[in-house]
Amino acid sequence: MTLSDLPWPLLNAVAALADAPLSHIAQRLRKAALPSVGSSALVIFTEDCTGRPQKKAGAEDIISKVSIAELDLLRAQLSDEDPWFGEAELAGKQRHALALKHAPSNALLVLTDPNPIEPDTSAWLDLLRFLWNLTARRIQEKVADAPPSYLVESRAASAERLRVTAELTDLHSTTLETLLAALRSSALDHATARTTVTDLAAKALIALRTHSDRTTDLVEEPVAKAFERLREDLRPLTGFSGIEVQFIEPPLNGRALPGEVAHAARAIVRGLVLVMMEQPEVTRIRTHWDCDGENLLINVRDDGGGALTTKDPNIGRLDRRVQALTGQLRMDVMSGWGADVFVSLPLDLPARPAGDVAGWNLAARELEVLQHLASGHRNRTIAAAMGISENTVKFHVRNLFKKLDVGSRTEAIALAHSHGMRQQG
Repeated sequence: MTLSDLPWPLLNAVAALADAPLSHIAQRLRKAALPSVGSSALVIFTEDCTGRPQKKAGAEDIISKVSIAELDLLRAQLSDEDPWFGEAELAGKQRHALALKHAPSNALLVLTDPNPIEPDTSAWLDLLRFLWNLTARRIQEKVADAPPSYLVESRAASAERLRVTAELTDLHSTTLETLLAALRSSALDHATARTTVTDLAAKALIALRTHSDRTTDLVEEPVAKAFERLREDLRPLTGFSGIEVQFIEPPLNGRALPGEVAHAARAIVRGLVLVMMEQPEVTRIRTHWDCDGENLLINVRDDGGGALTTKDPNIGRLDRRVQALTGQLRMDVMSGWGADVFVSLPLDLPARPAGDVAGWNLAARELEVLQHLASGHRNRTIAAAMGISENTVKFHVRNLFKKLDVGSRTEAIALAHSHGMRQQG
């Protein structure tokens, strides 16, 4: 075989997928799979990414409406190994779908209306499995590494999703509770109809509360569970090192951690432990977590000779992760007594002034459009409020996307909220 005989389009697609940022990984996976299997939409559901558990590409009427509840229900039907073919409710409609699960991470891949180029062979399915396993591992590695850019974007997205979910929950809960009160009224006739509708409304109310709780589960992690995952992560790193690693557990009743804080904390501790293990004369490393209700407090200490310094490039990289979450890292080093590192990570996003957007260089009209977006307004509402056409609104929105370096309204809204813009009345 010569170089010209190699399947270069596929190899290039695999390389692009392996190097994909999380924001583009669904598009890259769909592009890599298209020569073998087409689809109307591709959806990835992964709880590793607390900010954006769904990553989507394809038909807008599907990817804009598919819900976590639908994906949860579909995933429950899958085994760890076998692909699933069948009809499933996705984006509010019954659709033909192909689903695959990545057993180690429990991530889910869904293709709607799958259309294999060679349906009579299994080669296309083997290739899809390979690409999906590569994608799922890429997501796990990216999240575990917790680089500053991921932490900032993910935390903003988590905050935005919680805000929207809370608003929807309050709105629909009030509506359903009012409906229940009316239907239970003795002034209404037709007892059978009243009972039936009451049951339906009660079930809808339970489903709504479940959806709210599920969203919270995705963006928060109990502090004790997060610490146990850290212990599991470090076990293969330290099992054969000859260095004793001690774990001082946080209180069980400590406040749950936002997902980005939990990911970052584990990555920071792993990095510190690795740096400390590289020093001579280290025999013991202790890591301790605590939570004061507002911050996750991390302490990592070694018993080495005190050679580690803040000028170490690895410490600098870890400090940038801490700063991405507006946290603080401090190191105390005493010659002959080892290094003592303290990290504080806030559990809540800091409030920023509404004017903290000067670096975006927005024109006055663009800033006004962004404020409307941050308030959840659609193009028609924005046009009416500003006295301009919807096409002009779309023009401003496209310019905003370029200046903010985002690819969707959701990303623009999350970024605006992370810079202090909040919903207006």
